[in-house]
Amino acid sequence: MGGGISPVKRYEDPLEARGVVLSWDNEKPVVLVSVDWCEIRHTAHDAWRSAIAKAVQTDPLRVLVSSVHQHDAPVADLRAEEILRKANATGSVCHPDFHAQTVEKVAREAAKATQEWIEVTRISACKTEIEAIASNRRYLDREGKPRFDRGSATRDDFARQAPPGAIDPLLKMIRLEGAKGEAVTLFHYATHPMSYYGQGAVSADFIGLGRRAFERRHPGSFPIYFSGCSGNVTAGKFNTGDPANRPVLGQKLAAGMEAALGAAKPIPLGTPQFRSIPFSLPFRKDPAFTVAAMQDRLKANRTFHQCLAAMGLSCRERLERPLDLPILDFGMAAFLLAPAESYVEFQLHANLVRPDATILTAGYGESAPGYIPTEKAWQENDSNLGDWCWVNRGSEAPLKEAISRALSSTKP
Repeated sequence: MGGGISPVKRYEDPLEARGVVLSWDNEKPVVLVSVDWCEIRHTAHDAWRSAIAKAVQTDPLRVLVSSVHQHDAPVADLRAEEILRKANATGSVCHPDFHAQTVEKVAREAAKATQEWIEVTRISACKTEIEAIASNRRYLDREGKPRFDRGSATRDDFARQAPPGAIDPLLKMIRLEGAKGEAVTLFHYATHPMSYYGQGAVSADFIGLGRRAFERRHPGSFPIYFSGCSGNVTAGKFNTGDPANRPVLGQKLAAGMEAALGAAKPIPLGTPQFRSIPFSLPFRKDPAFTVAAMQDRLKANRTFHQCLAAMGLSCRERLERPLDLPILDFGMAAFLLAPAESYVEFQLHANLVRPDATILTAGYGESAPGYIPTEKAWQENDSNLGDWCWVNRGSEAPLKEAISRALSSTKP
């Protein structure tokens, strides 16, 4: 699990892939899929998009696959696994056979979903504030210097008492309703979705608890939860890692979902637009990220270091071609899928581009790049950028520019 963090010892609760296939006029279908996995990267991400596209007869570019990013769940990077096996390394990122079986199962369900279309007649969008879940990793220490160690579970009292920092406190919802009351409800919130992890127990964590609680109360709502741009946002200010706090966080999330549903005011659905913006990010140029250095790390005694090197080599190959930033735009609301562990500042930027709309800026699409930080994070020596970050300085501008273009009202 987690790309080599820990092997599976037991199963606490199930992981799900939840999605919806949307089609209108003469357009090819657009598919939104949220997966209770940590990350789906490079050739694995390509495989998900291609298999689902084939199943619903659309283009892979129109299949938007996002990971929720629980750490007690798989990281899928088939190319990294191939590199590890060719090097006879002891580390392992993922299980290719299990991955193939899962993709086939999800694609089969997507095909079944197109056998009986439901006409959508109304849409509603809503933003509601959630309290006491999200906090930025960054806080100021007693000397006023920035620290970046407020993780998903934080026991240090000073770090927990510090202000939340840069977050998006709003849970956002887009709800599509059929004439007979059928519904698909898209939810979105920006935080790392863990209360605790690394003990070998597979779990959808508090996101799964909150989503299931909401669905029990509203069985026809079909909630699909997407994690926002939250590479630098965790629950650490409000969470010590005590297992008893997992359901508490889940209840807070479910309460936010309830509040959003209660405030929703459906209106007739217009014609959506789909756009996709190509853009490129530079691979990291630090000495530790050269091909030779990463190949040397494949021989390290620590298996997780081997996995990091293999994922770095895989990312280097992936960034040789452009990424894409897809958007499904409803006018008064939009769903935008950003890559990897984009920092929350990219989501806040999207909010500013279209302040009158409800913008669900999901993260963890193509996850090969790892953390995508701001220039300020580099300048302040963000300590999280030591390994799980394969992009170079200068990545903030091209991603923000792509977001601005995607959210423009005219097709590029």
